[in-house]
Amino acid sequence: MNKQVILKSRPVGMPEPSTWELVETAIPVAGEGEIVVKNHYISLDPAMRGWMDDRKSYIPPVELNDVMRSGSIGEVVDSKNEQFKVGDFVSGWGGVQQYSLSNGDMYYKVDEKLAPLPTYIGTLGMPGMTAYFGILEVGKIKEGDTVLVSGAAGAVGSVVGQIAKIKGCTVIGIAGGPEKVKYLIDELGFDGAIDYKNEEINAGIKRTCPKGIDVYFDNVGGDILDAALARLRMHARIVICGAISQYNNRTAIQGPKNYLSLLVNRGTMQGMVVMDYAKDYRKAAMEMGMWMMEGKLKTREDVYEGIENFYDTFTRLFSGDKKGKLVLKVLEE
Repeated sequence: MNKQVILKSRPVGMPEPSTWELVETAIPVAGEGEIVVKNHYISLDPAMRGWMDDRKSYIPPVELNDVMRSGSIGEVVDSKNEQFKVGDFVSGWGGVQQYSLSNGDMYYKVDEKLAPLPTYIGTLGMPGMTAYFGILEVGKIKEGDTVLVSGAAGAVGSVVGQIAKIKGCTVIGIAGGPEKVKYLIDELGFDGAIDYKNEEINAGIKRTCPKGIDVYFDNVGGDILDAALARLRMHARIVICGAISQYNNRTAIQGPKNYLSLLVNRGTMQGMVVMDYAKDYRKAAMEMGMWMMEGKLKTREDVYEGIENFYDTFTRLFSGDKKGKLVLKVLEE
């Protein structure tokens, strides 16, 4: 049977276990032009929270009673599509289920011999692509810039900071707790870090960015975005990637109060959605793969097991009880 996690209701605030239902259906069979993928791992990302809301966004919401949307990686076990053969490993949008049926659109082959499968939905997948294009194309970093990254110990932020270091920037990360701060500095090579749980954020930014911020890569929004706005340098760039501090609000989203700093400093604040750069994913993956081989870019996946544990694992996105990319293994051995 195929175990699937179905969206049953649209949450207000933090989702509850009843937001989803675990069901069993027949394993699908490929029709003409289709493939069936046995999913090994699914990607858990903060963006999933937004996909549950019925409102206009960059992508349509997940419909009620549909499989919960997620990135995935697995093995083709049935194919009537000439572009894929049985035994190919592929990554795509398989959803939170053990078997996916697709016409092959938005799926691409991966080489399981070159990197562990979870890496293809982490640093070499959507989070890595978000980091790469966000900091290079939107942030437009240059050597010598001071780069501040929020959510810096997460899947996107950790890669953003490392790419900025590769490009010759001074990199400061914002994360929660001494362990994550130690991880940023000792393992990832950040130049400094702010523990927002144990240091007032404005003081922390002033301490670590005494000359101000050239590029701020924002994953959290709220008070931290406001604090960064207050410390911009001339012609600073802010990349709006996410706002995880606001996703489960029961009240109106908190917008930036210090936005006039953009005017005073002739700064820019631009949103980015990784799908806009799909045609260049392969180029980015090749460059990041080379950095990984050279030891310049480290990857970390926090892997949990069992589709039955989807809810408990999903909530780690918002509790902060993880480091690196959050992954759920759904394959039953």
